[in-house]
Amino acid sequence: MLKTESKQAVEQFFASVDTEFNAFLKARTADEYEAAAQLILDSQAQGGRLHITGIGKPGHVSAYMASLFSSTGNPCYFLHGTEAVHGSCGQLAAGDVVICISNSGETGELKATVLAIKNNGCKIIGVSGNPDSWLAKESDAFLIAGVKAEGGPLNRAPRNSILAETLTLQALSVALQVEKDWDPVKYVRCHPGGKLGQLRENEK
Repeated sequence: MLKTESKQAVEQFFASVDTEFNAFLKARTADEYEAAAQLILDSQAQGGRLHITGIGKPGHVSAYMASLFSSTGNPCYFLHGTEAVHGSCGQLAAGDVVICISNSGETGELKATVLAIKNNGCKIIGVSGNPDSWLAKESDAFLIAGVKAEGGPLNRAPRNSILAETLTLQALSVALQVEKDWDPVKYVRCHPGGKLGQLRENEK
């Protein structure tokens, strides 16, 4: 049986999520995504590609988002946050766009990766909870994904910030999907497996 303190921690976490996300969503507008979306669209129009990277937990967000972008009309390639400076920047070409995720915007390993990305002639879309961070200043477009509390007992392990980063990039994927006129037929062509890979009656 869970300790009383454990149950209280879960309740406090849910309360934190509710507080943080009500504040986060109320502060967001669709206009915030225009610069980032246009940067990607302009690159694609010139044959450029989209990549995404992050260190630690944001690296896992990057892998998920690469899959989501790719399945909704915008091919996206995961760039390993630390392997980038050990040869993986070879997947980049001048004119590409790389989304870089860091809650603090000050992570040392990501700084090295960002500099390597820029040295390869790519544009940066920064995603961070700190609009005054190093990452924000180095970015060609910036998306805020900030929370005041992570929601866990120590307020250290990424929880709410990961949700904010995911939601921010999901919103960007929605805008890009519409820009690409991504209809059910196109979606199913890229996602033929599972229930989602079947056209619904009203889509045939």
